[in-house]
Amino acid sequence: MSTLTDLVAAHADLRPVEVDHLHRLVADWQLIADLSFADLLLWVAAGPERFVCVAQVRPTTAPTTYSDDQVGRAATAAELPHLAIALEEGRIWREGDPVWQGDVPVRHEAVPVRCADRMVAVVGRDTNLTSARVPSQLELAYLETAGDLCQMVAYGTFPLPLSRRDPTPVELASAPRVGDGLLRLGPDGHVVYASPNAQSAYRRLGIIGDVAGVGLSDVVRGLADDPLAGGEAAGVIEAALAGEAPPRVELDARGATVLLRALPLLPVGTPTGALVLVRDDTEVRRRDRQLLSKDAMIREIHHRVKNNLQTVAALLRLQARRVDSAQAKAALTESVRRVMSIAMVHDTLSVSADETVQFDAIVDRVVSMVGDVAAPESRVRVRREGSFGVIGADVATPLVTVLTELLQNAVEHGYPRDRSGEVVVSASVTGETLTVLVRDDGAGLPAGFRLEDSERLGLLIVRSLVAAELGGVISLEAGSTVGTVVRLSLPLSQP
Repeated sequence: MSTLTDLVAAHADLRPVEVDHLHRLVADWQLIADLSFADLLLWVAAGPERFVCVAQVRPTTAPTTYSDDQVGRAATAAELPHLAIALEEGRIWREGDPVWQGDVPVRHEAVPVRCADRMVAVVGRDTNLTSARVPSQLELAYLETAGDLCQMVAYGTFPLPLSRRDPTPVELASAPRVGDGLLRLGPDGHVVYASPNAQSAYRRLGIIGDVAGVGLSDVVRGLADDPLAGGEAAGVIEAALAGEAPPRVELDARGATVLLRALPLLPVGTPTGALVLVRDDTEVRRRDRQLLSKDAMIREIHHRVKNNLQTVAALLRLQARRVDSAQAKAALTESVRRVMSIAMVHDTLSVSADETVQFDAIVDRVVSMVGDVAAPESRVRVRREGSFGVIGADVATPLVTVLTELLQNAVEHGYPRDRSGEVVVSASVTGETLTVLVRDDGAGLPAGFRLEDSERLGLLIVRSLVAAELGGVISLEAGSTVGTVVRLSLPLSQP
């Protein structure tokens, strides 16, 4: 489907600032549709006596008028004369009688869209009258507020000009909706009307009785657990009454949390009150706090596991210094290296926002650790090529152990004390498969060597982890000229 920008560029001659104005209108016009109980269609003039619909929104408070998408629809001024009248005369048109659209009675209205010094588009407000009835007090308050917002669209004050503080797209997307709770304030800041949901939200905060007739900013200022937060919430309401569009704010009181958004009402460019939307977010914030607590606990666990592993490694080093057997000393040293490689993963996870790690940094630390234990006479260089990317903890822990064993084997068995060379670990990701190569230019494999027949502890660990923990495939082969190449093929999504 074509975007608003594409359709405007193809059919209308508007300046960039005017296109941006239409984008900001469409970003926030769900509010008008819900208050109007009507579908809104944004039309632009596509030449003499011709219009094209470039955006559409349906109400969440009433049945839609159109079962089909209207974006891209073209119509002539003869078919929809109210659009031409609103655009030419710069006024809201609502004089026509309802018309039948198929088997649906529809009331058409047209609201011109002003940007700075000219009318740039028309909003068609089309109401499905199938379920028309005597309106309740809530519906009358909704329609009155919708009328003020439509006047603001025609006057050029909705959405507010860029020189004022506009809410961000993220704030608009997650802001309270009309059905969550609505309060209408008069120019003095007193509540003229409060919907039942808004009444319930404020009762959660501690207001007893009806909020109608009270000065909302004063009440909010005294409700908050934190005086600074209460002052911020009151400031948002006062800013809206002064004609500004402040960002949304949360108010906490008596264990409840209410999200609040205030908008100025400027039907003819002069503040006449404010619209306040509220939503009870108590349970949402409670679950958020639980998740944050669990995340912090998980990171603390990783931190403690890392500390415990480092303690184990220190004890093994101490034991290695006290044994006389060279074989026992080597075994303890290898155990220290294995423990420390796992500790690196937990160290990274202890500062991660989720259960993933940037694996390149871990591999670089392993490369440095293995290079340090190589015999000084051999002068073996160990380095990394390519990127492993972000890897989940369930893959990272066994993979770092596998790489440590492979690199250590290459350094220890590929290069006698009088031989120098280079060991390279390289990585590439294709789709959901990680391919890792460990190449060396050392002495190569012994005659008749087979990986599946090897009884070396390091290779037994590698084979077990690759097959059982990583669900991958490993192979060893001689290099093209010298040395050995180990190839790992691992799925990144573990079952």
